Amino acid sequence: MRNHRYSARALLLALALAALAPALSACNTTAGAGQDLSSAGRAVTNSADKVKNGL
Repeated sequence: MRNHRYSARALLLALALAALAPALSACNTTAGAGQDLSSAGRAVTNSADKVKNGL
């Protein structure tokens, strides 16, 4: 039973790391992360403006 728990934890850890890998490689610096967030903010603002102006 103990080995089963260890295997499940190892599998969950591996899946979590695999899910985070693209994000970590895309934003490998603090500046890169800031640019990504800024870019997302601009997209949200532009979308809100389009809806506000009636598309």
